[in-house]
Amino acid sequence: MPHLRAAALAACLVLSACNFHASRPGEPAAAARTVVVVSIDAFRADYLSDQATPNLARLAREGARAAWMNPSYPSLTFPNHYTLATGLRPDRHGVIHNRMSDADIGAFAVADRSAVDDSRWWGGEPIWVTAEKQGVRSASWAWPGSSAAIGGVRPSRWAAYDETVPPARRIDDVLGWLDAPPPQRPRLVTVYFEQLDKAGHDHGPDSLQVRRTLGELDAVIGRLRDGLAARGRLDTTDLVVVSDHGMATVGPDHAIGVEQMVPPSIATVVSDGQSIGVQPLPGREREAEARLLGAHAQYDCYRRDALPARWHYGANPRVPPIVCQMHEGWDALYPMKLAKRPPHATRGSHGFDPALPSMRALFVARGPSFIAGTQLPAFDNVDVYPLLAHLLRVTPAPNNGTLDALRPALRDVP
Repeated sequence: MPHLRAAALAACLVLSACNFHASRPGEPAAAARTVVVVSIDAFRADYLSDQATPNLARLAREGARAAWMNPSYPSLTFPNHYTLATGLRPDRHGVIHNRMSDADIGAFAVADRSAVDDSRWWGGEPIWVTAEKQGVRSASWAWPGSSAAIGGVRPSRWAAYDETVPPARRIDDVLGWLDAPPPQRPRLVTVYFEQLDKAGHDHGPDSLQVRRTLGELDAVIGRLRDGLAARGRLDTTDLVVVSDHGMATVGPDHAIGVEQMVPPSIATVVSDGQSIGVQPLPGREREAEARLLGAHAQYDCYRRDALPARWHYGANPRVPPIVCQMHEGWDALYPMKLAKRPPHATRGSHGFDPALPSMRALFVARGPSFIAGTQLPAFDNVDVYPLLAHLLRVTPAPNNGTLDALRPALRDVP
């Protein structure tokens, strides 16, 4: 009956279980668009050019690009990758630093596989969990957080981080996943590349090594595009390429030891680098505050409850009582790390104030959902999660983002 058909259609729209996009010739009508999300760690927004990255520049011309994307505070890898995946600020999802501690769980460091795989660290709901819970298969190549069973859910297919696997093979893995029969084929794929971040840290953002790595990763983006085209899926795939943050130059001798900031007899430094977390020892709180709070030559220190409001940071109990932010171009390191660093070498770092031009991240997207040639103004990276939910036609979990800044690039959003 007509009213029953109308009710069924309404229910289908609410549950995001139906898809009305064109399917690939020869596939069942139920086949839906695919979304592939690529992260190039530390791809600074101004790296994008026809000369340095011709394949990425081509994607930008064929689709949409942002002037830049604003990372969340702190501008570090794990907090921002998980913000991209959840649409939540690090203060909300709980991955507040690459190194952190929790009174109930213990210590977290990105190199500690047991900690990274512990779902208790990962709050919120990443897009692959949102998708899987609503019947949309997902796959991930080492996106931070994807190897943990968050809410008891992992992607249908996932590969743990392994730096020995070259970028081209990662893309071949992705294309292999997309070659699966429709019932097993993921509609969401995320893939991560760390090589540019390593080159920037080791040699600085303006180095020959960074330019070489940009070319290598741009070629891999071309490999992905060509692979989709060869399979007849380029025009049914929304391809989104992002980064988590940029990279700034750290000049020779621009590193200090954390014990120069506060001695271990007064406080424990929970996290080093650029966003420095400090836990005063019991009974030494006033001494620690007297020594740290305020402006210094290479850094500024704040109480947790007095951090700049624009950072949206400080409410999470994992944030230490005192946070010191290094000025651009300076690092503060644990003694062991400082001893290993060549004193007169130029290097690169991130983790600085997200408002700095050097921290600006990349956003490029092309596919059937995007209007070719769109140039968007800058937007915050929390907006990526609602975008992905929209592309997949799934209902998003609560998040801090919005589609407003991306509407001009989308074909089917009023």
